[in-house]
Amino acid sequence: MSNLEYRLARHTDASTLVRLRDAAAHWMRANGITQWKPGEMREDHFHRRMADGEVWLAESGGRAVGGWELWWEDEAAWGPQAPEAGYVHRLMVDRAAAPRGVGRAMLGEAERRIAEAGRAYCRLDCVSTNPRLRAYYEGAGYTVVGEQPFKDGGSGSKYAVTLLEKKL
Repeated sequence: MSNLEYRLARHTDASTLVRLRDAAAHWMRANGITQWKPGEMREDHFHRRMADGEVWLAESGGRAVGGWELWWEDEAAWGPQAPEAGYVHRLMVDRAAAPRGVGRAMLGEAERRIAEAGRAYCRLDCVSTNPRLRAYYEGAGYTVVGEQPFKDGGSGSKYAVTLLEKKL
């Protein structure tokens, strides 16, 4: 998607990331998807992710229209792994402002970044009770490779996720 620009998020972007996450959570709720809840991610989460890995923004016309986190390991979902993959988390699209196709474009950019880092796979997970999201990722070329029935996402509650990966 040629009208998108990508950049690493800065600490001053944390409120924008919270806005993107909350907008996505509201959209999910409005569409009967039980996954994210508005208000459950605060700026401190994104500050920590920026310190531990990479947080990216997609911009169109000078406005943030999406974002995602790129991790270099994800033991909570995948267990200990060789350093052969990058892990995409919190793919967020501002449905009110984003041009059509932004989600796939951001996935493509994440995959490019992972390959550029010399890793062969892009991996992600989605909550097992969200078949619509699973179908979206499968449509983008991801293959289901397993289930993690007791992922602890850091909130103290465990939930089941479907593990997906794409060979780059």
